[in-house]
Amino acid sequence: MRCAVLGDPVAHSLSPELHAAGYAAVGLEDWSYDAVRVPSGSLAGFAADLDATWRGLSITAPLKREALAFASPVTDRALLAGGVNTLVRSESGWAGDNTDLPGAMSAIRERYAGPIRSAVILGGGATAASVGLALAELGASSLTLAVREPSRAAATVAALVASPTAPVVDAVPLDAVGGSADVVVSTIPVSAQTPELVARCAGAPVVFEVTYNTWPTPLSAAATGVVVSGLDLLVHQAVLQFEQFTGVPAPLDAMRLAGEAALAARSGD
Repeated sequence: MRCAVLGDPVAHSLSPELHAAGYAAVGLEDWSYDAVRVPSGSLAGFAADLDATWRGLSITAPLKREALAFASPVTDRALLAGGVNTLVRSESGWAGDNTDLPGAMSAIRERYAGPIRSAVILGGGATAASVGLALAELGASSLTLAVREPSRAAATVAALVASPTAPVVDAVPLDAVGGSADVVVSTIPVSAQTPELVARCAGAPVVFEVTYNTWPTPLSAAATGVVVSGLDLLVHQAVLQFEQFTGVPAPLDAMRLAGEAALAARSGD
C-alpha cells in the first residue's frame, strides 16, 4: 500500500519520516510513504493517474484549496476551513478532510491549559484558516489576521467568520499588528519575521510557530511564554491522517520521536 505527501516544494517535509516510523511501530511492513512534488494546478490530474495501491495523500502548500475543489465527499471541517490536507481513497474517488484543525487543537492543549480569549495570526493562507478555527473552538472570541495585504486574506476571513463560535475577525497590515493577545500564531516565512515584528509579538502567553523546517525561528527564539512548535502540529495532524489511511491506531510517541530525530539530524545536533 502506498501513501505520500504532495506539495511544491515538498523535499523538506518530515511527513515521510513520521509515517514510516508509524508503519514500523505497528507492523505494517507492506506500506510505504513518499514525498512527491506536485506543482499548483496539477493535483487532480496526478491523483487521477494513481492506481488502487495508493491509499492516502497528505496535502501541503500550495495545494490545500485545490484539493478541496475535486475531493468528494468532503468533511464539514474541511469545508469550513476552505482547504483539504488529507485525501483518502474511497469507492468514488478521493475523500477530503482537514486534520490541521483538530491537530492544532491537540498541539495547543498539549502545551497550554490556560484560557484562550484572543489571538493574532500572522499570515492569511489555508494554514492560518485551520489554526484560527481551532483557536475559535478553544474559546478565542477575537481573531486578528496580520497580513501584507489585508484584501488578499478575504477567503480566510470568511472561513473564520463562519465558525460556529462566531468570533470577531479583523484583518490588519502586518506592520500594524500590536497590542496584547493570549496566543500569537505565525504562519509566515522566517524571512518575514523582522526584529520589529518579533518585538511586538514575542511576549504573548503562547507563541505557536507553525514552521519546523527552520528552528528556532526568530519569533520562537524570542518567545517568553509557552511555545507550540510546527512539529507539534505536524505530529498531531499526521496521527489523524495515519489512522484514516490505515485504519490502525497511530503510535504517536514513535512518530514524534522520528520527527525529533530527523530535525536533529538536519541541524547536526
